[in-house]
Amino acid sequence: MPIHCPITLAPLTDAEFDAIDRVVMGCSYAAQNHFGRLCDERVYENDVATRLRAEGFADVQTQVPVTLTHEDFSKRYRFDLVVNRMLYECKTVAAFAPEHDAQGIHYAILGNTDRVKLLNFRSPKVVGRLLRSPLSRVDRWRIAIAQDRWQPLSERCPALVERMTALLGDWGAFLEARLYEEALVHFFGSKARCERRLQVTRDGLELGTHKLACHADDVGFVVTALAREMAAYEIQIQRLLRSLPLRGIQWLNLNHAELQLVTLCYGNGKGMGAKE
Repeated sequence: MPIHCPITLAPLTDAEFDAIDRVVMGCSYAAQNHFGRLCDERVYENDVATRLRAEGFADVQTQVPVTLTHEDFSKRYRFDLVVNRMLYECKTVAAFAPEHDAQGIHYAILGNTDRVKLLNFRSPKVVGRLLRSPLSRVDRWRIAIAQDRWQPLSERCPALVERMTALLGDWGAFLEARLYEEALVHFFGSKARCERRLQVTRDGLELGTHKLACHADDVGFVVTALAREMAAYEIQIQRLLRSLPLRGIQWLNLNHAELQLVTLCYGNGKGMGAKE
């Protein structure tokens, strides 16, 4: 199996979740009351688990490993806290941000469960955020490919699409964009060869470097998971591209269960930063 998890999670009823969550939140408040707000998240995680076992919960696990594989690529994640099949992720941040929600949904999908709850111990009072995964509404392996704006810029561009399609076939959609990009980097030469520091210039002035994944000598790629504001993001890629010595950038966007392939070039096919 391409996704390996040593425990079995499954969707819960609302009543099952409520019964678990009531005790988890009580233990979380107690942990923060005892340690304050400044500890490392692992302290809260372990203390909440210990308190839950004292409350009579037999199925409490922390740092549960989950491994994704595709041929010779592998990536390991860890679930912070699993209580009677309910998944919790512990945070110590000033406030929740969109990337925390994305990570939570990512973990829920990896665990094949319908919900995950984020717990933030850094706030004045423990804050919980319940997230619902899309598993009950979509088939994440039924993936549409939109390629009306795609064109190959190198001999390796078709292989980029083929590899991305194979990854989606193994793992499905809705996972973090950086996972797919990390796997693509692996298959196109690893970080040492695929991730490059490209010179950024304006009007012939060298201003620094920017790291970008490149599957070909003069063509880069980016992977995102945007469901809105794509036009605004495209403008930003174009602005970056015009300052880099590249022919173009292949943009692979996962909009839910649709893979959108967009080829972006600047002017005559070279970034403005390229020297004539």
